[in-house]
Amino acid sequence: MKSLILIVVFIVSTFVGYKIIKKVPSLLHTPLMSGMNALSGITLLSALTSTALALSFQSKILGAIAIVLAMINVAAGFGITHRMLKMFKAGKDK
Repeated sequence: MKSLILIVVFIVSTFVGYKIIKKVPSLLHTPLMSGMNALSGITLLSALTSTALALSFQSKILGAIAIVLAMINVAAGFGITHRMLKMFKAGKDK
């Protein structure tokens, strides 16, 4: 029963997130993504905590996968933010 509730929460949050992002103008996607990078850091901390407290070997494997994916998300977010900020520098500073 608990896993069914978690699956329903995942599906509803995915649907709501899609609907919210779909309404954002394309001009704002990069600044929105750089602002959301802080939440990716929270996801990484949650994955680290969950993995540290995992009891079974399978949970530790899933936690390690979650850590890797969250870290990729954080690094990519910083990379995109850096690229976006380079676009706004003055001509001679490039």
